[in-house]
Amino acid sequence: MIDYERMLSGTVVGLKPSGIRRFFDVANTMENVISLGVGEPDFPTPWQIRAAGIRSLEHGSTRYTSNRGLLTLREEIARYTKRKYAVSYDPDTEILVTVGGSEAIDAAIRAIVSPGDEVIIPQPSYVCYDPITRLAGGVPVILATRAEDDFKVTAAALREKITERTKALILPYPSNPTGAVMERADLEAVAEVLREMNIAVISDEIYAELTFSDTPHVSFASLPGMKERTVTVGGFSKAFSMTGWRLGYACAPKPLIDQMTKIHQYAIMCAPTVSQSAAIEALRACDAEVERMKEEYDIRRRIIVKGFSDLGLPCRMPKGAFYAFPDIRPTGLSSEEFCERLLHEERVAIVPGTAFGEGGEGFVRASYCYSVPHIKEALSRIGRFLERLK
Repeated sequence: MIDYERMLSGTVVGLKPSGIRRFFDVANTMENVISLGVGEPDFPTPWQIRAAGIRSLEHGSTRYTSNRGLLTLREEIARYTKRKYAVSYDPDTEILVTVGGSEAIDAAIRAIVSPGDEVIIPQPSYVCYDPITRLAGGVPVILATRAEDDFKVTAAALREKITERTKALILPYPSNPTGAVMERADLEAVAEVLREMNIAVISDEIYAELTFSDTPHVSFASLPGMKERTVTVGGFSKAFSMTGWRLGYACAPKPLIDQMTKIHQYAIMCAPTVSQSAAIEALRACDAEVERMKEEYDIRRRIIVKGFSDLGLPCRMPKGAFYAFPDIRPTGLSSEEFCERLLHEERVAIVPGTAFGEGGEGFVRASYCYSVPHIKEALSRIGRFLERLK
């Protein structure tokens, strides 16, 4: 008889399953469910990107690439970061192509964190940072961002969390789930706190293309003195609607990329070759397609925020990503209760804010990467649900 309790890693067993997936596992067993839950673009991958992938297959380009990725792709990434965000990277030594942005985050944390090191993680935030830190033997230190600060990291809150054991700060902006954006002045305040400290920054900028304020996205590495300490994570899933292609990248100084590459070598070997070929075309020729999708998200963003506000659920206008984060505290329900009842009573799937950390209590995440009719139907059902609560 196998004793699985003794066989399995206690660290892994102790991890909570993703709070996002738990709701959708239930929703998938039900009929007539309308979802605002998945953070996945509803647009097809632009045709010219798909065509590049097809050509790659037709030409038999299906072998392993170098561990770091196709040099041509790394050169395009370097041009892209310079053109978009005014940050220069050496494609030979400072860029690693990964299997999605999540692998880049995992490799960065494992390359930096030793057992007992502390990693400061702002929350509410994407679900992977805490468990990856724990798997590396690190200690997650939660920095609770506040609605009254627009869910941004403030210099004062950051100073309170830094100790002699602090090894890294996660900077996840534009934010999933809140839609918050850290603008230049916000980032400069954080940079000033870190300037004389030996603390790494993992800046998850997967939503960098999807910002809606008048000022463009500012990459943390573009600030004076910050590139030397920063791993910038990017990818193709969100802006280019390439979720299933599983392709991301990390940009960082050579000493960091060298160690991340070793982890990548042993765990992955290389990112999918066909996806890499398609991504070259994405960076070279798809600015207009990205802008077209962004314009549609902007329309949906305004509709969903107005919809929640009209229903009596206060909702800040998100400045980035494609999520609204309405305040459901006026209902008197917890985030979990609200989402569970809404799913079972009106067949609408959204995500409780607590899936993104305890600081998400009192809020829910609703994605607007769905069609306008889909969003309006979901809002109508939510309205019926709220009427019954009165």
